[in-house]
Amino acid sequence: MAEPRTDPRTPAAAAPGASAKGTHGGGDPAAALPKHHHRDVTGGAARAAVFGISDGLVSNLGLILGVAGADPAPSVVRLAGLAGLVAGAVSMAAGEYNSVRVQNDLYERELEMERIELHRNPEQETVELAELYESRGVQSDAAQELAEVIMSNPEVALQTHAREELGFDPSSLASPQGAALASIGAFALGAFFPLAPWFVGSGAAATGASLALAVLAALVVGLAIGRFTERSPLRAMLRQLLFTLVPAAITYAIGSLVGISPVS
Repeated sequence: MAEPRTDPRTPAAAAPGASAKGTHGGGDPAAALPKHHHRDVTGGAARAAVFGISDGLVSNLGLILGVAGADPAPSVVRLAGLAGLVAGAVSMAAGEYNSVRVQNDLYERELEMERIELHRNPEQETVELAELYESRGVQSDAAQELAEVIMSNPEVALQTHAREELGFDPSSLASPQGAALASIGAFALGAFFPLAPWFVGSGAAATGASLALAVLAALVVGLAIGRFTERSPLRAMLRQLLFTLVPAAITYAIGSLVGISPVS
């Protein structure tokens, strides 16, 4: 008789051995769930840090070069860059906090509704879980046995239904505070690179230094993204470089065309 085809990403993959332990050996039903060792890519802090440093670099370089293109006094460029850094960092942090908080609220609402259904209709929820595993290639008897083992523990049942039906892990929800802190720090760091030369220089030299530091930072950010995602670092670096330089070129051109009278 052919072995049942199972999806290793689901608890069903452990059905024959794990479910037997849960029903006959008195083991914890949670043992039926497979253990994976993957990086947590759902957390808000990592995502916020990546977007934050990229946005800070791109937006502040564009702002600084746009103002510098109009050829004002260096103090004007410094003021614009500082304002862009502070305003952008606070805005990013507030946006990240609100985004993650709303997302978590929605998840928690769905989780509470699922908890109510598990208490109200346990038989129907068991059938749904068994059918889900059957649809993934698990034999009917094994799917039913595993569903019953999981449903015997309310907390395991809730977490399993959340992952399998709702598509999220209740134990891995992102932290709004962590996302906000990562965002504000990363944005400020990215925004500081093109601003730094204007504290010690002015004119074309400071403009060129801003551009050089921004290019270096963009390549480093692209390399980090490529390493983190295990995709082509070269492609990530070129993409980040493009996203950094194109807006800066546009704002510098606009600043040069508009211009302002020199300020002492």
